[in-house]
Amino acid sequence: MKKLTALILIIFGAHVLYAQNDAITAEGKITDARTGKGIKANIRYSSIPTGSIFGRFNDSTFSFSIFGTAKYQITAAAEGYNPRTVIVDPKDIDANKKVIRDIMLTSKGQTIILNHLIFSQGKSVIDPKSYPELDEVVQMMKENTRIEIQLEGHTDNVGSPKANLELSQSRVDAVKKYLVEKGIAKGRIQTKAFGGSQPLANEMTPEARAKNRRVEMRILKD
Repeated sequence: MKKLTALILIIFGAHVLYAQNDAITAEGKITDARTGKGIKANIRYSSIPTGSIFGRFNDSTFSFSIFGTAKYQITAAAEGYNPRTVIVDPKDIDANKKVIRDIMLTSKGQTIILNHLIFSQGKSVIDPKSYPELDEVVQMMKENTRIEIQLEGHTDNVGSPKANLELSQSRVDAVKKYLVEKGIAKGRIQTKAFGGSQPLANEMTPEARAKNRRVEMRILKD
């Protein structure tokens, strides 16, 4: 009996050690997108897609352990700011067994630039590298079914203004189509095209032109 108990303890101990060695830490900080200062926020996290593992913090930072291959969604909300949801993927683990994901919040009324949204040059075809960022928008809208957004398309100001306006419209239409195919109701998504009329930078350099080619998201209702 003692040998059996010892064997069970050894096996159990090995399992705990294995679990501890397999643990990944997801961590990050919540900051103001404009100033970079920390923001105390209501932070909620849950496993995707079941939500069976979840937790919350009320702080400007978060840190929690994740196991296996499940992804987690993390939503940060603070008074006076637009809520933001990000997705943590264990595949993004670093050498320290951590997945670092900071969340930058924009003030209410300001737009959120989808920085990782990529299109083929002169076209409205979404590059697959953009899907993770768009999936975060999907998760945010699924978590809070009251949220309504407006997608705003911008191009650089080189070429025909009419063609640029049409291109910016077709790009936001493509983004809307992606979100709808992921389960978001059409009525929750408006679109607006600006062409090259609202540049972020006026320099005629490749870097400035790339910065001006963008899609922004405005939260109309939350």
